[in-house]
Amino acid sequence: MRKILILLAILVIVAIILFATGFWKVDQTREGALPDVNVSASGGQLPAFDVDSKEVVVGTTETNVEVPKIETETEKVEVPVVGVKDNGEE
Repeated sequence: MRKILILLAILVIVAIILFATGFWKVDQTREGALPDVNVSASGGQLPAFDVDSKEVVVGTTETNVEVPKIETETEKVEVPVVGVKDNGEE
């Protein structure tokens, strides 16, 4: 299978080279045209359906849920400071 793909790739490359160098040339000898098509249709009818559906009810209720509590406290720590000096000023 791999050999066939390699052979096809080589053939495509050779064909491109032949067209690009002008060795092969294609000239259109006549114009193409779409066929004449006549379509006639008579009135149709859509299908009818009788649908019975359930009702979706959305609401809320109260319940007890365990929720973790996170406490924080403030401490003084030293952090690095980055600044820019311009002409000896801070």
